[in-house]
Amino acid sequence: MTNKKNGNIDSAINPKLDGDAHVAWAQAWSSISPETSLLAWVDWASHLANSPGKQAELLAFAASLSEQWMAVLKKNRANPNRGATAPDRSPVNDRRFNDPAWDQWPYDLFRSSFVNQTKWWEQATQGVWGVDPKHQRLLAFGAKQWLEMLSPANAAVFNPIVLKRTIAEQGANLARGTSNFLDDLRRQLSGQPPAGTENFVVGRDVAVTEGKVVLRNRLIELIQYTPTTEKVHPEPIMIIPAWIMKYYVLDLSPHNSLIRYLVAQGHTVFCISWRNPDAEDRDLGMDEYLEFGLHAALDAVTSVVPGHGVHAAGYCLGGTLLAIGASAMARDGDTRLVSVSLLAAQTDFSEPGELSLFINESQVALLEASMAQTGYLTSDQMSGAFQLLRSYDLIWSRMIDEYLLGDRRPMTDLMAWNADGTRLPAKMHSQYLRRLYLNNDLSAGRYPVTGRPVSVGDIAVPVFCVGTASDHIAPWRSVYKLHLLSSAELTFVLTTGGHNGGIVSEPGRGKRQYQIHTRAAGDGYMAPDEWQATMQTHPDSWWPAWSAWLRERSGDVVAPPLIGAESSGYPTVCDAPGEYVRN
Repeated sequence: MTNKKNGNIDSAINPKLDGDAHVAWAQAWSSISPETSLLAWVDWASHLANSPGKQAELLAFAASLSEQWMAVLKKNRANPNRGATAPDRSPVNDRRFNDPAWDQWPYDLFRSSFVNQTKWWEQATQGVWGVDPKHQRLLAFGAKQWLEMLSPANAAVFNPIVLKRTIAEQGANLARGTSNFLDDLRRQLSGQPPAGTENFVVGRDVAVTEGKVVLRNRLIELIQYTPTTEKVHPEPIMIIPAWIMKYYVLDLSPHNSLIRYLVAQGHTVFCISWRNPDAEDRDLGMDEYLEFGLHAALDAVTSVVPGHGVHAAGYCLGGTLLAIGASAMARDGDTRLVSVSLLAAQTDFSEPGELSLFINESQVALLEASMAQTGYLTSDQMSGAFQLLRSYDLIWSRMIDEYLLGDRRPMTDLMAWNADGTRLPAKMHSQYLRRLYLNNDLSAGRYPVTGRPVSVGDIAVPVFCVGTASDHIAPWRSVYKLHLLSSAELTFVLTTGGHNGGIVSEPGRGKRQYQIHTRAAGDGYMAPDEWQATMQTHPDSWWPAWSAWLRERSGDVVAPPLIGAESSGYPTVCDAPGEYVRN
């Protein structure tokens, strides 16, 4: 169609043409923006081309690494049978090469070549004059991914451990590995979960803490858990998990269920179970997650346990939602919350870690084009980005174990839960990425709730905040930025472990430790590195410290409340874990 006055294409057609083109582009690139990587590469290459000093430095470094490699080659030629006991063996800080077999010829040459390439690219992607820091990080990340893929450990003919196993078993390991690969491929193509997840059935093996669903709406089921103590603290705990994951990460097996632990400590516990959205839910946004999630749950909790304040706790994105909701409640004079606990949850997204490499205008636009067609973001699209953040642990080492050595890794409850993915509504995910990651509206006081902006600084109730030391999703220094936004009493905990493992950290679990400190309301700021260097380290789990913190801010124990409140419109709907978690 053309405009009769000027002969131009009708402008109404352009958005559809662009939309269709972007959908095709997103499908071709698996929703990963190639323009982002191209811009980073051009930025780096063009500035490196105009940096003769850096070029000379890299050439000299390459020559030095080549000399080191030639020295290894000469020693091998002089003594091809030397092994791990060789006095001139140089340590390699890479656990994939820890086995002494890598010290034998010719595998030490393969290892040396790989390590040298890694060192060179680390040097090449740093300190190039004029390169945008984000482009520098993206290029370094991309180089690391290529090197991870090309590691000699990933190829049977270059991996001495695989070769030794193959000879010893006369190839049986490769036969098992092929069978494992075909089974995984079949499961992926048919949409089935990974092997071993059948041993962790929701409601039978995991998510088995007794309770009842006392509220069900279009977005959530609210579970009230059955008390196991004769007396309970009067203030209930309401947990808001992230909807990018199933809630039962907090109620895994009985021995490592945070919810079961809290119930056993004499707390009345409620937890939201989010509905897994589909294409019909494409228009659900952050406002709906506040209305039908946080506020609907809080209304139910205060009806079931009337006359008492609520301890609210949010995990990951659920914690961010809680911070937004608590800020709005403080703004509006709603005093139902007596404390706020944020577990691995960010409120300032200015430094969100390596995940920010996947979030920029080009990437978000491509995701929006993809979601415009489906109405949601699939769990596979989301998990792919998370796997790249830990590609060796989650991709390559697994491939070596299961496909080359032929050993199936034992499935754990946490791994089975991680495979139980969820979808994200198109509108909500777009708002989340743009308002929080791209614009950082919450920390800047620009995030609107019911048409008016909120400030985290308005939260006056005590806050308990947990960061995990190895978190790739919510880096602890980013979580720590809450100290800059809030002047309320703030207890901060830094615990060992990652985003999930650091939170699912039951008492008695080996090699766990944490640091904790309470900053009184109005006290001055301490930088995160100074905080980490100053605070005492405690062994074991942080859970007892949180339970003690909650007890100190709760009243004397009373008889447990009834399950549900039918007279107030909250009858028991079904047994925990409910129906939404199974979809």
